[in-house]
Amino acid sequence: MVVARAGGKKKKLNKSRLYLYAGLFAVFLIVMAPLFFRYGLPLIKSGFSWTEAEQYHNLKNFGVPIPSGFKTHGIDVSHHQGRISWAEVAAMEVNGIRISFAILKATEGITRQDRQFKRNWEKAGEAGMMRGAYHFFHPTRDATKQAENFIKQVKLKPGDLPPVLDIEVSNRRSKAEIVEGAQEWCRLVEEHYGVKPIIYTSPGFYDKYLADDFEDYPLWIAHYVKDTPRMHHRRWQFWQHTDKATINGVKGTVDLNVFNGSLSKLRKMCIE
Repeated sequence: MVVARAGGKKKKLNKSRLYLYAGLFAVFLIVMAPLFFRYGLPLIKSGFSWTEAEQYHNLKNFGVPIPSGFKTHGIDVSHHQGRISWAEVAAMEVNGIRISFAILKATEGITRQDRQFKRNWEKAGEAGMMRGAYHFFHPTRDATKQAENFIKQVKLKPGDLPPVLDIEVSNRRSKAEIVEGAQEWCRLVEEHYGVKPIIYTSPGFYDKYLADDFEDYPLWIAHYVKDTPRMHHRRWQFWQHTDKATINGVKGTVDLNVFNGSLSKLRKMCIE
């Protein structure tokens, strides 16, 4: 009888502890849930890695974590962002971080022009923004005509960034065909503006198609994984680290970039 009573008391104690732990866990969830939905969920949606937390500024004004260690930030836009208030873009500053440059889509293929380019180019310049223009390259289209399309639309002036070749699709063309077309576009554009174009692409595309032939060109990498891009045997100059940023004056989300250097170093890259 005594043993039976001792066993019953032990079972009651174990059950009481279980209820206590469950209650404490429930309180923990209630307390932490608002914090998770306010801070944790947006970071997860943006692709943020907690192991890289110390390398990022968590500034809610931009909607995404901002890589630390970089002082020069910029955006790239096209007609998808609609009508942009460039005065608001230029005026935005959060904890010393501001938008210092903008690269605007100008052309695509042999006939297309971005319908917002002329306005973006004019208004960004009026706002004092350092600006550049890019061409979306199609390997299946004549490279000479693609270069002519860009040159016809884009009038670069001293202080503007070099032209950009956005090359990110293969369209089932071989490496040799892609390299030949891209080199022809770059040659014609460099002859016209007197400066080497910037190459925009992803790390995988660069390694597969471009690595052996474009090492002398400035490199702009699209890399949304939250570790700093590491390219084999060369440095990158620009890093597009997200396409989900929010910027004053821009409706919806926008691509956000960092330049791998100071603002004065970026100015030295510009047209003279």
